[in-house]
Amino acid sequence: MKEPSMKDHKRLLLIDDDPNLILLVKDYLEFRGYEVITAENGREALEILEQDVPDMIICDVMMPEMDGYTFVEQVRQNERTSWIPVLFLSAKGQSADRVKGLNKGADVYMVKPFEPEELVAQVESSLKQTIRWKEHQAKGGENGSRIQVPFDVQLTPTELKVVQFVARGLANREIAEELNVSQRTVESHVSNMLGKTNLHNRTELARWAIENQMA
Repeated sequence: MKEPSMKDHKRLLLIDDDPNLILLVKDYLEFRGYEVITAENGREALEILEQDVPDMIICDVMMPEMDGYTFVEQVRQNERTSWIPVLFLSAKGQSADRVKGLNKGADVYMVKPFEPEELVAQVESSLKQTIRWKEHQAKGGENGSRIQVPFDVQLTPTELKVVQFVARGLANREIAEELNVSQRTVESHVSNMLGKTNLHNRTELARWAIENQMA
């Protein structure tokens, strides 16, 4: 069976207080096919995570209000987000800095400046590892590999249309064009469905829709 590209329909949360770096990295990752949401510091990122759970987090270490270390510790303490792979970006490249970052909960530690191609390679490697872990968990789970959601979940007609497009592999911006609405409206519908179903991301939402013949 052909392994799907790691770039397909993956949402990344990018956190950095440098607007120039945010712009450059976001543009590069979106050009490579990823969907990117951004935050300026750890506190803002935690607010985003209350509504939306991405497939991966790319995070600066030194930031105002809440630094990367504190942010990742909170991510790891929350069962809903503890599984998310985290990549640290930092200007500090000493061995002690790398060790501290990994011990705090990061999966990958990259030093600035970095080559964009290396960043993409690290992202893809982390996403593949997450898929392997989820497949292993599904095979060993008591409930088999089917997606489990509350029995009384009800979608609105618009949410049903959106989840059908998600299951077909369309990105939020493409769904927005199909429905003639804003991308923010589509993101709101996706977030609402993730809340209703207790699922973690678009991939699980798409799988649930397919398993239940909604798509």
